[in-house]
Amino acid sequence: MLNADLVWPLQGKMPAVRFADPSGAPEAAVVTAVEQPVLLGYRPARSNGRAMLVLGGGGYVALMAGREGVQVAQWLTGLGFHAFVLLHRFPDAAHGVAAPLDDAIEAIRMIRASALAPDGLGVVGLSSGGHLAACLFAAYPEDWGPQSLPARPDLAILGYAPISTNAKGRTIIPDKPPLPPAEKQAFYDRLQPDAQLLPSPPPAFIVYSESDPVVPIDNALRLRAAWQAAGGSSELHIFADAPHGFALDTPDQPVSLWPRLCEAWLRQVGFLQA
Repeated sequence: MLNADLVWPLQGKMPAVRFADPSGAPEAAVVTAVEQPVLLGYRPARSNGRAMLVLGGGGYVALMAGREGVQVAQWLTGLGFHAFVLLHRFPDAAHGVAAPLDDAIEAIRMIRASALAPDGLGVVGLSSGGHLAACLFAAYPEDWGPQSLPARPDLAILGYAPISTNAKGRTIIPDKPPLPPAEKQAFYDRLQPDAQLLPSPPPAFIVYSESDPVVPIDNALRLRAAWQAAGGSSELHIFADAPHGFALDTPDQPVSLWPRLCEAWLRQVGFLQA
């Protein structure tokens, strides 16, 4: 299970996860199906008393569990954080529209209930995982049923996420067709974090590529404007030329500097010791 130090089933059942290549390297793992979600924990050599929940992308039809999960966790543990990679269910006919958000909320509850993050819990979300992370700071839809919400994360790191340009009526591409499956499109339509952000969000670090062919830069601008309007502070970095899904493995490109910029920001906001 991706060589994790901790394996926490979210629903009290054995994890049921399918990989594109079960024999592949953990750093390149791709998850193609999740029947029973699981939280994978990675320990730092020396804990700083804080933890990070890592939400990888994959368009809600897969999970880049290696590049946007394990590799991110390795970076974070190197900074002293306990890192938790969530393998969540997808919004589909089998699991319903709210499945990924419900799994992320349960993951926060489990981490906060542990003794591994006494000084704070942040969230790192990339691509669709960035949309999911941003949803943790928005109002939970009442029509999705009652949900006992834990305290939201104390900090957010959000990268190249489709915040609202996939939502009906807010697309950038004219006449953009709905995204399959129907539950995925319904999730994007119902939860648009920039339009539904709750007051006083915590500090956020936001990183995007202006040349991204998959996620328009409008998402970054909408998110930053909403964060500020809600009374939160944010730091936005837009790189002129970088691929979608740049994550941590784009050497020799300017965008490869973003983790160092993020580390400096973490120190500035007091979430990492100087």
